[in-house]
Formats: sequence, C-alpha cells, structure tokens
Amino acid sequence: MTILNVMWSSGPAFASVHKVHRQVLEQVDGATPIKTWLLQGNADGGAAIGETRMWHLTSSKLKGKHVWGLLRSRMQARFYQALNDSGAQVVLLDGLGAARALLPELKKLPQVRAVVLFHGETRFRAPDRALFAQFSAAQLMVAAVSQTLADRLVADLQVPVLTLGCALDPVASRSRLLTREQARTRLQLPLDDTPVVGAVGRLVNGKGFACLIDAFAKALTEHPRLQLVILGEGQARPALQAQIQRLGLHGKVLLPGYLDDAANLYRAFDWVAIPSIEEGLGLALQEAVLAGVPVLCSELAVFREQLGEAGRYVAMADAHAWHAALVQALHAAPEPVALAQYAALSPDSAWRSFSQAARELLSCRQ
Repeated sequence: MTILNVMWSSGPAFASVHKVHRQVLEQVDGATPIKTWLLQGNADGGAAIGETRMWHLTSSKLKGKHVWGLLRSRMQARFYQALNDSGAQVVLLDGLGAARALLPELKKLPQVRAVVLFHGETRFRAPDRALFAQFSAAQLMVAAVSQTLADRLVADLQVPVLTLGCALDPVASRSRLLTREQARTRLQLPLDDTPVVGAVGRLVNGKGFACLIDAFAKALTEHPRLQLVILGEGQARPALQAQIQRLGLHGKVLLPGYLDDAANLYRAFDWVAIPSIEEGLGLALQEAVLAGVPVLCSELAVFREQLGEAGRYVAMADAHAWHAALVQALHAAPEPVALAQYAALSPDSAWRSFSQAARELLSCRQ
C-alpha cells in the first residue's frame, strides 16, 4: 500500500497541522511508502514526509478565483493524471481546501480511498456538502482532531466522523524537553525565580493574544517582575508590537517569532496561557501538560474535553477576567495544578487511543 499525504501549504503557520499528519503517518508500517504533495509552499520546516512534490500553486489558483476559474479544468486534469500516476491506494487530505481541490478527481478513481482530516473550524458551503455526499463510506472517511470538532462535522456534513484526539507521543515528547535552565537560556530569560507566563501559537486574531497582553499589563501592577513570552509568527505581529509599544511593555512582553523547537521549551514558563477564541484541538495545551506546566485556557468546549474539571478556564476575549486569572494563578502553587491536569489528559492512554484511531483511519476500515 502507498499513502499520498496532501497538504495545503507549508511554513510556520501550518507547523501544527504538519505535526499531526506526521504523527498519524508514523502509525503505519515502516515499510509502507509515503509520498507528500505540498499544494503551496516549500518542503521546509519538517513539512516533507517521504518523496515530496511541490506544486507551487497560489491560493487564487487553487480556489479558482478571478481568471484562474477559467483555467481550473486544466489544473484538475493535472491533478487527475498525477493521482493516477502516484500509485497511491490511500490519499490523506489536509482539511477542506485540499478536499475541494482533490476530491472531484478522486471520485473518478474508485480504487483509491480518500481520507479528509479536519484540524479546526470549517465553514461549509452547499457545494461542499454535495461533494462529500457523492462518496460512499467505502471510498471516503472523514476524521477530526477532537470530539468537539467531530460533533460539529457530523452536524454539518451528515457523515460519520472518526475522532483522533491526543496527537502527541508522551514518551518521545518528554524525552526532548529542555530543563528550566536550558529553556530559559534558549529564550534569553532570567535564570532566577522571575515569573514567566508563556503562550505558543500563530500570531493571528483567533489566538486571543491581544487580550492576553492587555491582561498582562494590568497584572504587572501586582507582579512587576512578571514577563510574558509569546512564541509564534503571523500576520498580527505588527498590531501586537504596536500594542506592546503603546502599553509601555517593551522588554516585558517578548515575541521571539517562530521557533521550530518551541515544543521543547515549555519548562521555561511557570504557567502557559491559551486565550484562543476558537480551536480544533489546541496542541499547545497538550504540549504544556506533557511538560508539567499548568495551563490557563479559554472557556472552550474542546479544552474542557481534554482537561475536564482540572482545567483553569477563563472567559474568552475578556481582559478583566484574564487579568484576574493571571493574578490568581501566580498566587497558587503550580505543581498540584499541573499534576491534576496531567491526570485529566491521561496522555499515555490517550496516545494509545490515538495510535489505534490513526491506524484505522489509514486502513479505512468501516
């Protein structure tokens, strides 16, 4: 069996998506050939898995916008020929964008089984629902990274959805963690007892970092030594930098950018804040818990799914609530919170369930 892994794009903004696909694909037999297509971007930052083809397509071309709509049939013909030549028996598609591009051609190849893996909130149009409805359960499987997301997909698409859940190997993840001193040195943070709150994610509005910075500015009045580090890159950087400047937080709020070893650095932090407005899974939550660092997170169903009663939940986009939560957290002992959250996530059993679900996903057993 050959598996074709089709990714929408590469680069820092898509790093967590590639991480999940890599974990899924690592569950198959090592002798199974895996090929990767990158519809946009380049084979950098760990995006490539196996033999890689870079299509160098723009978003406008893929979506058929403007004049590219007239040339869409030519692109689809190229996809069909490439799929036919790939020798793949299973095609793993990264979300709705890749599905829109490839499913019409996969419909013409009934011997090839398609798997669409959703990572986050998706807005379906009527043609999308019609496209998914064309496939039998034997040829198409839909999967989601969390039960919360799976429930929404079932309601939207009216098809069965497999839930993957935890996407991190706890043994491998812990083995790569740096010590507190090493991680703080890597991030150029004080090696003393200076309290540091960390956040990890793309610098986009949906991650809620502007709210977190406002809350942090208020918390400084009670904890003047406090520092905030936000690891990630994205289009909201200029706005966040302007906010930091306006609030006089230079040197107190750090934006080191995207770091490919960010998952190894969580022990630099006393608490991890996840102020997201929406999430499909929230890989940063799992990474923090595996590192033994307690988490403050938005009141989202997907976070409750993972942490249950052990979660420290804060109202979304509410700077006053986040200020209060930060101050309360900094007065609490972090170790009992971290232990309770680890027990709630139960990474070892969750990983076993994930591995089993991933194997089922790629074998397309019904």
